[in-house]
Amino acid sequence: MKTYKLTVFEKDGEKLLDVSFESTTDEQAKERGAQLLHEHAYERKTHRCTSPEGKLLLFHA
Repeated sequence: MKTYKLTVFEKDGEKLLDVSFESTTDEQAKERGAQLLHEHAYERKTHRCTSPEGKLLLFHA
């Protein structure tokens, strides 16, 4: 399992969400990140989900 990071920001830079979660693959992590965004209704907020290697899996500005 690898640890992934999901961060959500307001336009002024304030962090709304900053969570780490574990997943087996990048694809599963992408799905989990999207699920977390949906649960918090942050789909339209600025966000990024990154892998431990620094790969950008989800991004919205």
